[in-house]
Amino acid sequence: MMLPENKTRLLLILSKDVLDQARVVAGKATTVLKLPVSLQIVLRALIWVGLKRESHAALFANIESQARAVRQKRSGARRAGEGRYQPPGNLQGLNGKRATAKR
Repeated sequence: MMLPENKTRLLLILSKDVLDQARVVAGKATTVLKLPVSLQIVLRALIWVGLKRESHAALFANIESQARAVRQKRSGARRAGEGRYQPPGNLQGLNGKRATAKR
């Protein structure tokens, strides 16, 4: 795998457990290869290998699980916030007077 010339930055949010597993892989790879292997290299390789397995059932099961978890969390957040939202042009100040957002 070659390093891409057209790069894009990405914010990736992972659980501590997943990050720890990736660190273990980086440590093992460093020992076996006798080369410094960063966490970034490991994550890039895992993504690249995962993308090549697009028809793999376990990959789609994991994608489905994550998508459902995100949907459930978002719908729960919407329900918890119902009735609390005020449009930006209709803000109430501490003194009870209507304030408008400055543009």
